[in-house]
Amino acid sequence: MTVVSFPDQSWLDDVGPIEGVRAVVWDPREPVPDLPVEVVVAPYLRPARELAAVAGMPSVRLVQLLTAGFDGVLEAVPEGVAVANADGVHDTSTAELAVTLALAALRGIPEAVRSATEGEWSRLAGRRALADRRVLVIGYGGVGRAVARRLRPFEVALTAVASRARAGDDLVDTVHGVDELPALLPGHDVVVVAVPLTDATRGLVGEDLLAALPDGALVVNVARGAVADTGAILRHAGRLAFALDVTDPEPLPPDHPLWRAPGVLVTPHVGGATSAFRPRALAMLRAQLGRVAAGEKPHSLVRGAADGPG
Repeated sequence: MTVVSFPDQSWLDDVGPIEGVRAVVWDPREPVPDLPVEVVVAPYLRPARELAAVAGMPSVRLVQLLTAGFDGVLEAVPEGVAVANADGVHDTSTAELAVTLALAALRGIPEAVRSATEGEWSRLAGRRALADRRVLVIGYGGVGRAVARRLRPFEVALTAVASRARAGDDLVDTVHGVDELPALLPGHDVVVVAVPLTDATRGLVGEDLLAALPDGALVVNVARGAVADTGAILRHAGRLAFALDVTDPEPLPPDHPLWRAPGVLVTPHVGGATSAFRPRALAMLRAQLGRVAAGEKPHSLVRGAADGPG
């Protein structure tokens, strides 16, 4: 039997029985259990540093995340332990929000809401449509492709960028490499950022990238706050528009200048936090844990291990 720990009783109950799995409850803030736990299901939206407790559990072979992002986790979890993210679980909801933010910013929805609270009739005629915009998606993984799929019906011109250039798919003719960004940025009206936070992407949306965009361009960030340089955003706010589901710092303090910067729309990091999350996460856990219990390699590994899963 493969011993699997869940972060609380509700996750254990909702996943239900899985052949070959013995389920237990362990919150990483609590003492290490006196059991040979092999798979740890990490708590959702809690500090990665809590997972450092896994170092005291030599039986652990895999940490399964409930988030797509894994920033800080690889540093907290011992190197010999495999780590898998929740690839695919959050794609749909995050892509929905990316498109929502783009539409809201382009069509002036924040202004309309502010006017409505004052009983004023907003004059928003002539605002830019999403139709005919030249949209650049930076980060063409699961979320990026989900964004592209939802953008297609809006009749946009779509460009995709990933860490390396590769052949296209059913949505784009080609996928450009990140090294091509300087040449691509001046020709786009909307940029959607959907990259994971890594050493390579930290501060990617900085002075050079923003300065290369044409006046009036919109930047939508549904990645991680630290992917963008907040100081650079503030310097370009007004010349450019921003729709940010993530910020740095986060949560954004009440007196932070981003709240009042011109043309900046902020939502409180809710890209994947919708009614779609839990059912999809449960389905992912059932499939993943069944795979591990059967001796198969886990899916969605962001780091493998020398022995065991990955």
